[in-house]
Amino acid sequence: MKWVTREHVAVDRVACPWLIKRFIDQNAVFEFVAYDTDPETVKDGIPFDMKGVELGHRGNNCSFEAIIEKYDLKDPVLLELARIVHAADVPEDIESAPEGAGLRAIAAGFRAICHDDHETLEKELIVYDALYEYCKAKV
Repeated sequence: MKWVTREHVAVDRVACPWLIKRFIDQNAVFEFVAYDTDPETVKDGIPFDMKGVELGHRGNNCSFEAIIEKYDLKDPVLLELARIVHAADVPEDIESAPEGAGLRAIAAGFRAICHDDHETLEKELIVYDALYEYCKAKV
C-alpha cells in the first residue's frame, strides 16, 4: 500500500512510517509531496500528517497518536512511545516527556545530514526501533 505525506520529514513524519511498517503494513511504500499539497488531490495512497486528514493532527494529538487510535493499537510499549513522540512533535507539550527534546534534536540532525526524505527514513527508522526497546524496559 502507498502512504503519502508532506516532504521534509521530521519527528511525526518519521515516527508514523516506522509505526506503519512495524504494526500495520510491513510492505508500505512512502511518497513525499510538496509541503502545501492539498490532501484532496491525493488519489493514489493514504494521506497522513497532512492538514485536515483523518491520520493527521487532531485536537492536541499528533499524527502518530491518530494512527494508533485508527488502527486500535493497544500495545502499552507503543503507548509509552507515543507519549515521547507527542512531546517531541507538539512544541507546547515538549515538557510532557523528558525524552521528547532529545528525539526532536535527533530528528533535526538527521534532516541536516540526509539528502532526501527517503534517506532520512532509511537511516532514522532504527532510532524508533531503539526507542521502542527503551520504552519496553520502562513499561
